[in-house]
Formats: sequence, structure tokens, C-alpha cells
Amino acid sequence: MKFPLNSSTPLRTVNVTRYVTPLREGGSLPALVEADDQFLYVLKFIGAGQGNKALIAELIGGELARALGFNVPEIVLANLDSAFGRIEGDEEIQDLLKASTGLNLGLHYLSGSITFDPLAVNLDSLLASKIVWLDALLLNVDRTVRNTNMLWWNKELWLIDHGASLYFHHTWQDWEKPDRTFPKIKDHVLLPQASQLDKVNEVFQKIITPTLLNTIVSNIPAPWLNDVAFKTSDENRMAYVQFLQTRLDHAEFFINEARHARESLI
Repeated sequence: MKFPLNSSTPLRTVNVTRYVTPLREGGSLPALVEADDQFLYVLKFIGAGQGNKALIAELIGGELARALGFNVPEIVLANLDSAFGRIEGDEEIQDLLKASTGLNLGLHYLSGSITFDPLAVNLDSLLASKIVWLDALLLNVDRTVRNTNMLWWNKELWLIDHGASLYFHHTWQDWEKPDRTFPKIKDHVLLPQASQLDKVNEVFQKIITPTLLNTIVSNIPAPWLNDVAFKTSDENRMAYVQFLQTRLDHAEFFINEARHARESLI
């Protein structure tokens, strides 16, 4: 199965009908659920630890990756009814479900996928450079040897879990600075192979237009933006666009940072 590649298409909304099992990974406690379209989804809850900001980062990061041609599971908005989970026996899960009434975020479940192992699969330098470039742009701290957040499915690489990206939005401190450093790039699992960052930058700069950025952030539900940084949902959406556009306009800064980090490794 392939998933939509056109980021101009609004995200689908589904209704969660069945809680299948918790996925006890980290502190966010995502779950495998079934929706009214009969598909299974990995559900990220708005009532979990990082709440709405993790879901915003997941949506922006995932849809931007899809627009750049990466394999990404379909992202949907998943509605959770207030009555859902009342009979759930686990008190922690019941509290999470109660706190997550309304729109949450789901990723299509890739049944049979396995975690990408960099020791078992050697990616070519161009693909590695594309992924490193994307994660440097997004400030994604969570693509490391310890946790690659990549899956191998149907003999292809799939990117998942961008919720730790855009971490500036937890404080919004100096968010407009064009030279924001990202020292964690040194821990990127694919950095040693990323020898074609300049070539990737030339291609990706042509794809990521202001129209694309506006289209992606337009999919963020207004309730997720109520306590972000500015007074209105539209102002908050535009802040994300402005941050990413500023970073793109000064891409040489994060490219050089990644290049220097790579040189220290090899």
C-alpha cells in the first residue's frame, strides 16, 4: 500500500472505534487502535506528556517528509469520543483517554514492519544525506543509533515519529534567530554517510515553497494551537511557517553544522 504524496490534500479524519493495545514506548503511551475505516493506526494522544506540541511536530515533520518524496505512513486526524474508554480497566490508560477527547493524530499501522537496523542495511549516501538534511531542518533530536525511528517495510525505508522535532516551540525562546544551533545533529544515525548535503539542499530548496509550508500547517487543527505562542490559530500557524522559511533561507548554517559534525566522526 502507498499513501498520499500530495500535501495539498487535507488530512483525512477518522473516528476511533476500538482500543487494541498500548504501545509502551517512552512516556507518551501511544496505542494501536482501529478506526471506522477498518484500518489500524498508531495513535498519538493529545493528552499525553508533550500534548499538542508533539502532535504538531509529528504532523509538520511527517507531511514535509512526504512532500520531499520519503515514505511516510498516512497521517490522519483521529477523533476520540468522550465516551470512549470508560470501560478500560487500566487507570493510567483511562485517564489518558479522558484527557484526549477530540482530535488526536494517527499514523497508518505498517503491519509486519521491522525497525531499521543501520548495521544490517547500508543506505546509499544520497538517501542518507536527504534524511540528515530533513532532520537538521526540523531540529529532530530523535533519529539516533539508539532509536532510529525508521522502519523497513515492503523492502523500503519508512520514516516515522517526528514528534521530537521543532523543539523550539516548547519555549519559543529566540525562535526567529536564523543561526539557531543544533548540536544534536552529531548523534544522527546516518550522519557518517551524509556526504551529499549540498546536492540535496539544491533539490529540496526547490520543493519546499511558501505555498507548500502554508498548506501543511493549514492542516493543524485549531484546538492544538490554543496555547502555543500567539493569540490566534492563524498567527500560530504563520509562526511555524516563518520559522521553517527562515531556516531554509539560511540553510548553509545547518548544512555547515552537520558537515563539521560529520568530519569529527570520520
